[in-house]
Amino acid sequence: MMCRVLKVSRASFYRWRMPSGPSPRARRHAMLVEAITTKYDECAGRAGRDQLTRMLRADGIAVSESTVGAIMRETRLRAVRVRAWKTTTVQDPQARTAHIVNHMLDADGNRDFSASVPGTRLCGDITYLKTGEGWLYLATVIDLCTGMIIGFLPVSPFSHPADRPIVVLSLKVLQPPIESAQYTSVQFQQWCAANNVTQSMGAVGVCWDNSVAENFFSHLKTEFYHHHSFATRLAARTAVMDYIESWYNRARPNARAGHLTPVQALGEHRDSDTADLAA
Repeated sequence: MMCRVLKVSRASFYRWRMPSGPSPRARRHAMLVEAITTKYDECAGRAGRDQLTRMLRADGIAVSESTVGAIMRETRLRAVRVRAWKTTTVQDPQARTAHIVNHMLDADGNRDFSASVPGTRLCGDITYLKTGEGWLYLATVIDLCTGMIIGFLPVSPFSHPADRPIVVLSLKVLQPPIESAQYTSVQFQQWCAANNVTQSMGAVGVCWDNSVAENFFSHLKTEFYHHHSFATRLAARTAVMDYIESWYNRARPNARAGHLTPVQALGEHRDSDTADLAA
């Protein structure tokens, strides 16, 4: 009756009766924009679309990768990435390595960098970081089960030239950090033998034989190192430790860990072991 008297349509009347404000879809979109922006800032811009999606899902927010990507484009959020410069391994010409085989090959000769138990298969390598005081050497040890950086040691070179294959290897998982020459040195081989560590080595200059370590160094440099300038080795060392402990091990989803963080993956393995013992 009122619609006829006022000469308005029923649709207009019901729109008038409906409370004003954004639609449920608009409210969800605004919520996702805030959640994605907040998470992006928490990660210092290091997380891309896929990583942000997994982090949001871990927080209980159901969202697709395409939606996260669309909102990132809308808000002009981009993960910090730059191309990393790479160098190949240099072997000590005096080193005796003929007896060291490549244990990362399966029965068919394919490279296998997997492990089902934490701490049983490790990968280590060295990279160089430039500072205002000169080079900083970074040695790392990666667990092939969880992807966790379980040992790392950033050190300044001693009296040796920067291109000479000598640096420190950190194996915290086995004992406190030790000083040794490069991986092909007699000193390092003796240490492995004394500590029941089976050494594995691929061909010199073949990057695929150590792709796990190379992949980590790429992330380190493209997500973090190349976006900063360090006046001192101490500043670089402190920042590297923060990147590894606060971001890579504890916050960054890792494909090797089933897209959990390495710390979460290690915790699940420990919980599983505890349950098996209780049973």
